[in-house]
Amino acid sequence: MPPKRTSLALLLLAFLTLPVPSAALDLQGVRMVDLSYPFDDKTLYWPTSTTSFQLDRLAYGKTPGGYFYSSNAISTPEHGGTHLDAPIHFAEGKRTADQIPLEQLIAPAVVLDVAAKAAADPDYRLTLDDVRAWEAAHGAIPGGAIVLLRTGWGARWPDRKRYLGDDKPGDASNLHFPSYGAEAARLLVEERKVGVLGVDTASIDHGPSKDFIVHQIANGANVPGLENVAHLEELPPTGAWVIALPMKIAGGSGGPVRIVALVPQP
Repeated sequence: MPPKRTSLALLLLAFLTLPVPSAALDLQGVRMVDLSYPFDDKTLYWPTSTTSFQLDRLAYGKTPGGYFYSSNAISTPEHGGTHLDAPIHFAEGKRTADQIPLEQLIAPAVVLDVAAKAAADPDYRLTLDDVRAWEAAHGAIPGGAIVLLRTGWGARWPDRKRYLGDDKPGDASNLHFPSYGAEAARLLVEERKVGVLGVDTASIDHGPSKDFIVHQIANGANVPGLENVAHLEELPPTGAWVIALPMKIAGGSGGPVRIVALVPQP
């Protein structure tokens, strides 16, 4: 059994064997952290996106039968707000959003913090030395982990210019924000065999990227990306579990995702 499946199996076994009087999972020992932004008229999308989030009210109020009823229609591009990039996004023939195994989306979290370096360089990219320094302090990054890169950019959401580095509509040629570097991504994906790469900026590639090499590396190995992840400052470097379940769009290249972290209480 691969390590990530073993880890998930052990977690479920621990939950199922807890001495509780019912079959319900006991979550009293964890703090739940919502790592997703709401979808609304402030949601940020890639500058070249021709549409954004739209909610149209279909019904709201008392019906002829006397009871209250509310219903809406929504429209959104796959890639915007807190969302998942399925491997097919940048890798032909790889998994679509509905094909990603649950074991990749429910896994231990590793949080790499480069906020101080990103504050000095808005185009900062995670380096091999950053990863090795984290491992020297916390141990080897486990296979199947959901790696989350904290750059501090979450504090800028949803200010388009501060978050993306530019606010010209339809123009993605002058973006500035930090993210993963290619060498660090190769180490994480090809050697550590992590399950997901996530970041609190608009892309797992840094703003000035023109070739989206980190997307190519990750997606080419069937590793999804999580972008615009919220509240990473609330997570420890290790010890939390993350549940990142996207809308299950058949054939989708990505989609909105609700991400929840389970952080053990002391």
